[in-house]
Amino acid sequence: MAGGNRLSDAPRTARGIPPSLGRPGPTAYHRLNPLTKATLATVTAIGAVILGGVIGPVGLVAVAVLLPAAIARVLPQLVRTGLLLSAPIAISAFVVNLFFYPGAETVLLRIGPITATAEGLAFAIEILVRILAISGAVTLFYLTTRPSDLVVDLERRGVSPRVGFVANASVQTVPAMVDRAQQITAAQRARGLDTEGSVWRRIRGIVPIVGPVILGSIAEVEERTMALEARGFTRPGRRTLLWMPPDSRKQAIARWALLAGLVLAIAARFVGFLG
Repeated sequence: MAGGNRLSDAPRTARGIPPSLGRPGPTAYHRLNPLTKATLATVTAIGAVILGGVIGPVGLVAVAVLLPAAIARVLPQLVRTGLLLSAPIAISAFVVNLFFYPGAETVLLRIGPITATAEGLAFAIEILVRILAISGAVTLFYLTTRPSDLVVDLERRGVSPRVGFVANASVQTVPAMVDRAQQITAAQRARGLDTEGSVWRRIRGIVPIVGPVILGSIAEVEERTMALEARGFTRPGRRTLLWMPPDSRKQAIARWALLAGLVLAIAARFVGFLG
């Protein structure tokens, strides 16, 4: 009986598939092909810029970002993460366009030598909506797609493993650095580093944290490179994939339809139909 149990477990172990691969997502949106979600995020981000104005990008965000996020049950995380990621550039772009918009004539407010204008306010709102749309589209893709699934799907379609590795590393860089910073901060506090209190003390505590984070990231890149070389990452020819993300003809049609719609929107923008 014991030998039979081991034999029944052998095929799954022999396949060598990591537990994270092949595990279905919690919602129907999670279970979509990674390329479908990447296409939707790309079309949404570019479409928000192409449409212009406020109504178009807002409607695009409602349909292509907020609705899928609600279906995927990640709406609270999407709003929180999207706002945190876009806040610095959104605030700076809003202030710059509000007070320094060129050629504006309608004055709303004067603060010393700088002037807030109605034209600057209108353009600042447009820029703010576009930034939120781009941030929301990227965040939705990040919250609902495992990087490993995206890499496998790209390799299945003939994309170079180097490109897949770059895509995977790009997605995982920020979370990895955040985790490493938290670990280093906890270790430095255990050694007596004061990272709380006045603003000056917090600024002084940044240097002992940033240095190890950067050096740790460089060391990790070197270790990962050596591990990939040892596993034959740079060998020529296509690799045999043990598992591939599911796809369907309907999703392929939807992807081509999204790309066609984006091309039509770009053409309409150039001919002046969209203003």
